[in-house]
Amino acid sequence: MGERKPKKRPLPETSAIADRLHSTAIHLLRRVRKQDAATGEGPARLSALSVLVFGGPMTLGQLAAAEQVKPPTMSRIVTGLEHSRLAERRTDSKDARRVRIHATASGEHLLHQGRRRRIEYLARYLDGLTGQELATLDEGVQVLERVLRDWPSEG
Repeated sequence: MGERKPKKRPLPETSAIADRLHSTAIHLLRRVRKQDAATGEGPARLSALSVLVFGGPMTLGQLAAAEQVKPPTMSRIVTGLEHSRLAERRTDSKDARRVRIHATASGEHLLHQGRRRRIEYLARYLDGLTGQELATLDEGVQVLERVLRDWPSEG
């Protein structure tokens, strides 16, 4: 499928839907994020850990860029993850001058448990929808997945 380029100026109805989607996504994430309190880790650490678990080991600079923070901030986050034994710094096997941050088995376990808790929490609320509403929601999710798949990485 070809890469879709955004139009210069969206139609008013498209902007209205984008506004509602933006607001709804933020509210949804805030609600399910409350389940993260059970991990004992803060949102910044969990977010960085998620990048490591799903993106693989990376340098501090790469992780900082992925999380859109400055390297000194990421260094403090990684130090906290190390103290909690959720991540560790390892010398790169191909370049001894380079250090990569890896999620530990405990970090992966904690993150997957947290994800499971969030999904179960959300599913309890979605369980009250009708079959037709669930089918409609599923179609909407598929559309959003396609939009994200076609979204340029620099955008």
